[in-house]
Amino acid sequence: MRTYSAKPNEVDRGWFIVDAAGKTLGRTASAIAKILQGKEKPTYTPHVDTGDHVVVVNAEKIVLTGNKLDDKQYYRHSGWVGGLRSQSAREMLARRPADVLRHAVRGMLPKTRLGRAMLRKLKIHAGPGPEHGYAAQKAEPLEL
Repeated sequence: MRTYSAKPNEVDRGWFIVDAAGKTLGRTASAIAKILQGKEKPTYTPHVDTGDHVVVVNAEKIVLTGNKLDDKQYYRHSGWVGGLRSQSAREMLARRPADVLRHAVRGMLPKTRLGRAMLRKLKIHAGPGPEHGYAAQKAEPLEL
């Protein structure tokens, strides 16, 4: 028996919608990363993007356990001397709630151009579901 290897033009992509309200950040991010990579499919091939599209709603209501809201820091650098900036998870959730989840999922994907292609299939919305704008794709609700 021969080993199956998926080709990029044979990939069948689905759409899933995830409600992040009340869910833990890390567990939600790891489940989303698996779907984006296509690891739950029997046709998974490591060198081909076989994953599905994921639409996340209610990203502003995601939960961080323990003292992570104040202890966890997000860093960015402008490229200039002394240009390191940091902010806590509480500040990041208040200002840009979608970036908290995107940062967590990005860290769980491959650090290659394939990983960047997988991340483009992730759509995150801070607000509730009906206004996400992907109704035409008939996204299936996904329970994590």
